[in-house]
Amino acid sequence: MKIKITFLLLSFFIFLSCKDKEQQVPPPQEISVYQVVPKTVPIYEEYVGQVYGEKDIPIRARVEGFLEKIHFKEGTKVNKGDLLYSIDPDPFHEAVVAKQSMVAQANTVVVQTESDLQRIKPLAEMDAVSIRELDMAQAQRDASLSSLKAANADLNVAKINLSYTRIKSPINGVIGRTLAREGEFVGKDPNPVILNTVSNIKSIRVQFFLSENEYLRMAREYFKTKNEASKGKRKEKVTVELILSDGSLFGQKGGVDFIDRNINSSTGTILIQATFPNPSGLIRPGQFARVKLKVLDVKDAIIVPQKCLTELQGQYSVLVVNAENKVETVQVEIGEKVPGYTIVKEGLKSGDKIILEGLQKARPGMEVIPVVTEYDNKSINQQ
Repeated sequence: MKIKITFLLLSFFIFLSCKDKEQQVPPPQEISVYQVVPKTVPIYEEYVGQVYGEKDIPIRARVEGFLEKIHFKEGTKVNKGDLLYSIDPDPFHEAVVAKQSMVAQANTVVVQTESDLQRIKPLAEMDAVSIRELDMAQAQRDASLSSLKAANADLNVAKINLSYTRIKSPINGVIGRTLAREGEFVGKDPNPVILNTVSNIKSIRVQFFLSENEYLRMAREYFKTKNEASKGKRKEKVTVELILSDGSLFGQKGGVDFIDRNINSSTGTILIQATFPNPSGLIRPGQFARVKLKVLDVKDAIIVPQKCLTELQGQYSVLVVNAENKVETVQVEIGEKVPGYTIVKEGLKSGDKIILEGLQKARPGMEVIPVVTEYDNKSINQQ
């Protein structure tokens, strides 16, 4: 009898214990999920480029001489035609005077030979002088005219050289640091020949290099855009952005306007040039910057937030809530990365729900209540 009572009491306690355990099983919890929606995703690459002005014109000493005066302040704006440098003009003045004297002598000879010819012509018609004398007079007159032309040409060259002693700005722009000072002899190596540089920086050129593979990817997009523009579908060109050395994004967008004719066989790269407006003059020639360029659009791309991915020994996986609202691990193959997201090539499909928050608490097999959450995708839309 005691054994039966003991058995009944033991069964009763086991039943109560199991009931308490059943009551302790928590209900499914709500968990934030990201629902996969295929999108067209632009893929960007960054390349290091060097900045040049729209025009970078070297200021040269075209004649030799002592630099007499500098007429500008370094680093300031200059206008086309402004006087920049003066070279001692005295030797060139003397050269002009000497050439003027040669012109005067040539003119005297022309007058004399013309007079001789006019005097001999009527005599030749009367057979008073020989035809040979007439031909000689004609030849002397023609030679004197040629000598006069040569003398005038020499005079013009002397005047041109004199004008080169006053060096003027060829364009509107910003002038840099002078490479020669007053009193220096310029115009002949090893003395300075290039005295300065004037740059027009209302717009700037950025030159950078692409490998052959990178060029092929970019060129397909470039020619596609160009063809669509020529057909009137749109007026856009391949746009690029500029990232400055401090990491900030330049406020003006530019466009690719030049692709070199050939691949450099030594480096396996090709030169690309993009032009950017520079209304404030912030960017200066010689700077290095990173060019951000769209190389292609991936259509119907499956993208997931990078925070959803888990890596283990080079293998990537995500936690997915299946049709039964249970958590399961799915292995994925990833592709290109874009800010905040990663493109998934295989493993996911449209409509899949990926756990976005609470990855540490979620376990495979756990039943949850998925709550679709909009993930901040500004990073893609603002690329």
